[in-house]
This record gives sequence, C-alpha cells and structure tokens, in this order.
Amino acid sequence: MLELEHITAGYGDTVVLRDVTLSVPDSTVLALLGPNGAGKTTLLRVASGVIKPMSGRVILNGEDVTGKRPYYMSRRGMCSLPEGRGIFPSLTVKDNLILQSPKGKESATIEKAVTSFPALATRLKQMAGSLSGGEQQMLSLVRTFASEPKIVVVDEVSLGLAPIIVDRIFETLAEIAATGVSVLLVEQYVTRALALADSACLLNRGEVVFTGSADELEGDEIFERYFGVEIRAIQ
Repeated sequence: MLELEHITAGYGDTVVLRDVTLSVPDSTVLALLGPNGAGKTTLLRVASGVIKPMSGRVILNGEDVTGKRPYYMSRRGMCSLPEGRGIFPSLTVKDNLILQSPKGKESATIEKAVTSFPALATRLKQMAGSLSGGEQQMLSLVRTFASEPKIVVVDEVSLGLAPIIVDRIFETLAEIAATGVSVLLVEQYVTRALALADSACLLNRGEVVFTGSADELEGDEIFERYFGVEIRAIQ
C-alpha cells in the first residue's frame, strides 16, 4: 500500500531522515516509534506529500508519488491526520463535516459522525475552534471514515487528551483498521500503539534501528537497547 524507499529528507540544509526504508502493507497497522527528535513527524510529512524528500521514493498503491502534493495523495486514497487536530476552527462543526465529505454524501457523513461521537451531536452549529481538545480530535477523526481512505497516516492523535477520550479514539482507530484500511501511526503511548499494530518501526536520530512484528517489542529492554532510555521516558 505505502512504501518509502531510501528516504533522505529534512528542512533546508538540515537532514532529519537518513536513508529510511519502510512499508505499510495492505490492511495492516504499522506503529512508528522513537524518542522526541527521531524524525517521526518528518517521515509522515514526506509520506503525505507535505515535504519533498531530498532523495528516495514514495510509492502509494504501486504508483511513484514522490514530490506529489497532499491533495494528490488524498485523491489516491490517503487520509492524513496531522498533529494539532487539522480542522477549520473558524467554521462550524457542521461545515467542517461537510467539507470532509465526498460530494453527495454530506448527510451520511454527519449521521455517521454523531453516531460515532455523540458529543458532536449538540455541537453542529458551534464554531469548531471553541470545542474542547477532545471534541476537536473527534471532529478530525471523522475524515478517517468520511473520505473512505485506503490508508490513514496519524500523528500523535492522543496528544494532550484525557484518558477517556484517548480510549474512544483508539477504539475508532481499531474499528477503521478492522475494515481493511491501512494505518501508519505515530503515537506517544507506546503500549497502546503496539497493541493496535501488526508491525513496528523504530526510528532513532533519523535512522531505522528496528523493523518487525509488534509482538517482538514487548518488554522494556527493547527500548533501552535501541534508544538508550527507559521506556517511561517515551510513554
């Protein structure tokens, strides 16, 4: 579904990723883990077309999409949920939902949204920017089923949210994955990410230090071995 081949990328003259290769097969969840500054968000930005790599290729469903813009990636079946919610704060919740909907399916999207996240049902006329952080993240997550994607790229979806909201968000991601949608997930809660994932990739200082089954990363010692830090420092 999604392949990154020998990606080197960064900002200006600063190199953040060095010769990174990973793949997210069809109907699987890949957890992308690593300490702060490892290059996880940069990798997602390359994958979703926000930044162009200095070298290497991005392959989406067999097509070389290296350097293509985010709107092109979206049309090819990618749904990106960036860190920081990714909503239109000056529009109402209902207008946000309409914008996320395929043409002609606006009503169905709104119905699905309020069914999945009842908290949004009484907020449809409210400005999205005035919602709580958890409600904004729920609104953002609607894109994961409204756009009928083939792959969802998620960056720190639980950041700053209460545990009960985090539980619901991970339930939603599990429901999405169960439909056969592939997921590339960056997440601060390591154990939650691994419980959801089929496989995992560990980044450290812009380089891949491990790829394999998520089951292989059970236990604290794997993080100490690869990152030189205790697991509590990155959970």
